[in-house]
Amino acid sequence: MKNKNLFTAVILSSILFMSCSDDDSNQQTVSEVKLFTSSNTSGMVSVMDLLPSMPTTQSFSVNSTDADGIHYYPSTDEIILASRSNNRLEAYGNVSEALMNNSSSLTLAYSSTSDFNNAREIAVAGNTVIVTQDQAESNGNQNKLFVYEKTASGFTLQRTFEVDIKLWGIHFDGNNLYAIADLTSDLVVYNNVLGNSSGPLVSSKRVTIEGLVRTHGITYSSVENTMVLTDVGAAASDSDGGVIVINNFSSVFSSTANNGTISMANQIRIYGPSSMLGNPVDVAYDNVTKMIYVAERANGGGRVLTFSVPSTSGDYAPTMNRLEPGCAAVFLLRR
Repeated sequence: MKNKNLFTAVILSSILFMSCSDDDSNQQTVSEVKLFTSSNTSGMVSVMDLLPSMPTTQSFSVNSTDADGIHYYPSTDEIILASRSNNRLEAYGNVSEALMNNSSSLTLAYSSTSDFNNAREIAVAGNTVIVTQDQAESNGNQNKLFVYEKTASGFTLQRTFEVDIKLWGIHFDGNNLYAIADLTSDLVVYNNVLGNSSGPLVSSKRVTIEGLVRTHGITYSSVENTMVLTDVGAAASDSDGGVIVINNFSSVFSSTANNGTISMANQIRIYGPSSMLGNPVDVAYDNVTKMIYVAERANGGGRVLTFSVPSTSGDYAPTMNRLEPGCAAVFLLRR
């Protein structure tokens, strides 16, 4: 970040509310636990209330048929989407009112300019929103990060970074950004990402995850020091995906050399036909209940799958399984 005071504000905001598909809250008084999901085929977003013993789900139409990143701001009661249909960030307001009124749609409050093409994920820290652009012919085969500042009425593009990997999932941890390298088994980190000016951005470290075929989803719990990754395997298969949990992650990552490998001995793996994992494209983790929430894109045309974190690797069936056409992104709120 160019402005030191602004950077400090971003980090303080991150401590108060850190996101990108997981929740690190250990509060004793819980008023809200919700899972937000988006679709890349249906033009719908869904909100699942996880507090009741029998969770309930409500769905709403939005302006984007295809959205590959989702976040919820409780302070402004807004859902943020990375729209692939319109190539922009979109904010939908009055979500709580829509839930109470059983509305069928959400109203677009504001959006960014159309700066990116082929978005895959968003990561949020305070009012900073980063969008990943995956290379495609339509964007000149450029893998880029777009950094926005969210305001009361819009999104302001702050800077852009050309990166050295094919992008998909990303996750903020403090001032560092973890990213998966699509089409590989690799995980990278960009240290002090917001301290850089626009231009080329080189990863600070890159490691390979042994036994993982193709990374996509990523989330990290700093409270538990647990990293969760997804493996989509072969894109054409709806049955070869998996979820990988790495406990004591900071120690495992730091002790692995740059371009080294995190062995299976440091992983807990969920793979197999009982798991219903084919193309798990995004993931969220609740460190309080020890539950993993997966956006499964291929199996059944789209599902939301929930798993209890196992103690050993195996073929585990989901504890919850909900059909959701085109399910592409998940975000968990606990407060």
